[in-house]
Amino acid sequence: MKLKILEETDKKIKVEIEEEGHSFSNALRKELWNDSHVKVAGYNIRHGLIKNPVLIVETDGKEKPRIALKKAADGLRKKMKDLKTVFKKL
Repeated sequence: MKLKILEETDKKIKVEIEEEGHSFSNALRKELWNDSHVKVAGYNIRHGLIKNPVLIVETDGKEKPRIALKKAADGLRKKMKDLKTVFKKL
């Protein structure tokens, strides 16, 4: 997976996620909403046949959007690890 930063300020980051679709983007968006400093978290896929979503994250300024994005990715990683553990027990 590659990330391409399209825009970045102290309160906003706009990132293109190469070769991903709705599944990953939606999970990441939902995880971002768990952060109390995140004020906007959403993504757009320009066309159904093109898989590069553009994710936008805006914060209240008390946390850098890049940090919020990293925390959300780490949270998803932990959840997937926990899910894998549960499946191994089945």
